[in-house]
Amino acid sequence: MVVLIAIAALIVGVALGFFIARKYMMSYLKKNPPINEQMLRTLMMQMGQKPSQKKINQMMRAMNNQTGK
Repeated sequence: MVVLIAIAALIVGVALGFFIARKYMMSYLKKNPPINEQMLRTLMMQMGQKPSQKKINQMMRAMNNQTGK
């Protein structure tokens, strides 16, 4: 009887943890979206560079390789 309660509590805990973590990650990504080409272009213009599409693509590729995508 005690074993069944422990297993049920474990299953409920894992399921609850999954949904809480999922909700947290969704809200985090909504507040802090991953960098995209438009953000990179704006950043480069703020630094005084005139970004070409080739340079944008090169930087995006380098960032994706860095994060392991």
